[in-house]
Amino acid sequence: MVRTIKAGLALTALAGAFLLQPSLHAQDNMKQDSMKQDSMKQDSVKQDDMKHDKMQDDKMMHDGKAKTLETGKFHGKVHATSGRATVYQEADGKLVLRLTNFKTSNGPDVHVILVATKDAMDDADFLKDNTEKVELGKLKGNEGDQNYEIPAGTDLTKFRTVSIYCERFNANFGAAPLEKF
Repeated sequence: MVRTIKAGLALTALAGAFLLQPSLHAQDNMKQDSMKQDSMKQDSVKQDDMKHDKMQDDKMMHDGKAKTLETGKFHGKVHATSGRATVYQEADGKLVLRLTNFKTSNGPDVHVILVATKDAMDDADFLKDNTEKVELGKLKGNEGDQNYEIPAGTDLTKFRTVSIYCERFNANFGAAPLEKF
């Protein structure tokens, strides 16, 4: 009789385990779906924030606070470089260079410079001692939109090209010849 009761309890426990197992699977799936949704919401919020920041930048540059003066597309052969360089003049007269959809190789000691040439080809000696340049600063990142202040008094009729330049190796990563907007 005790044997029959033990067998019955064992069978009941086993049946209960089988009945609970799909329920636990459903809970795990629901938990995973919830985590995916949370992650997707966070990604969406991040994308919305980035879009908002870009819209704010674009709004700042186009709603009368800044005027577009010149623009050009990047090219690069030795180092693939792409994106656009645009010079804006703010309401207070300050000049700003904005790189948009920018992408280039990573490298040591890379700078953004304006060069007094029509274009900067990709040879290692493009920036000779007699070529005038205006340093705008170290490259802030090898991908993404970024701004650089152009020093007051810079003659944009003379400095016609933006170059992404590696000082250590005297290498032009990419250049954007500027044209009037």
